[in-house]
Amino acid sequence: MSLSRIVTEVKGAALRGLLALPPPVVRLLAGRPIEREGVELDAEMQLILSLERLEGPPAEERPLPEARMALVTGARMVGGHLPIGSVTDRDIDGPGGRLRLRLYTPRGVTAAGPALVFYHGGGWIYGDLESHDAVCRFLAERAGVRVIAVDYRLAPEAPFPAAVDDALAAYDWLSEHAEGVGVDPSRIAVGGDSAGGNLATVVAQQRAGSAGPAFQLLIYPATDFVTERPSRRAYDEGFYLSRRFMDLAEELYLQDFADRADPRLSPLHGKLDGLAPTYLAAAGFDPLRDEGKAYADALRDAGVEVEYVCERGLIHSFANMVAVGRSAPAAMARAAAALRRGLGG
Repeated sequence: MSLSRIVTEVKGAALRGLLALPPPVVRLLAGRPIEREGVELDAEMQLILSLERLEGPPAEERPLPEARMALVTGARMVGGHLPIGSVTDRDIDGPGGRLRLRLYTPRGVTAAGPALVFYHGGGWIYGDLESHDAVCRFLAERAGVRVIAVDYRLAPEAPFPAAVDDALAAYDWLSEHAEGVGVDPSRIAVGGDSAGGNLATVVAQQRAGSAGPAFQLLIYPATDFVTERPSRRAYDEGFYLSRRFMDLAEELYLQDFADRADPRLSPLHGKLDGLAPTYLAAAGFDPLRDEGKAYADALRDAGVEVEYVCERGLIHSFANMVAVGRSAPAAMARAAAALRRGLGG
């Protein structure tokens, strides 16, 4: 283990220790409560944000390679290393060449069963199999389903629609090879967080029908590049996901692409009827909160079965925090339970 990895492990253990303290102590350490729109920011989130600021400048102010590594390091600190049955990497042929997948099998699962194709967040410019390893382990174990994580191409090296093309290719591969990896082809879900939630919605729309996903697990997804809703302004600074980062991600991901209403980019403007049942979790202190709610409402209006949950005191990126505190793991446990129900577990 490298020295940097050891330092990360030590910091993660210290953070887990802090957030395991009694809630009144965590509140004292977090400082004066922060309230917006009549809702108080969760004390654990507030403390994490304070500690994050001590780690250096935000991602959008760092060189891209450094920022990408910082995301992985931070994810390891708050995600830990959860035990699981098995983890296997494999390559498939993708639209841009080799496409890496990671297959997670929960403990005790041997027979063919349901699976989740998971697309990581990171604004289409950050993230990989390592940044969301803990998320996938957590969902696999808690939901009792296999999880297939997709290492889709990132911008600016591969701008839109490369990530969409890879997301579709991974789903198609699993549909065609399901039995060979222990998956029931009739019980495949798609899911992801943030940019990954966006990709999951696009796959669900593009593959809707008899061979489409059986369920959608969407965690604070980006759904609309056309309309700026109030939460984009209310929470654009100080709550992890900033306007500066969103502007940078949009610039690098879209580059010269001008049609913001293209449903491969803004799924809120796509065809919604006939889509799979959906669990959509938003974070209350998140610029993407309102477009997540708008997508849930639009799905419901189109006749889709939707369970919408707003984790009111949490921030963007709570999905990665499965090993620290109480609030984020509880929110992710609710998501995992919904996934289990949605796939007939």
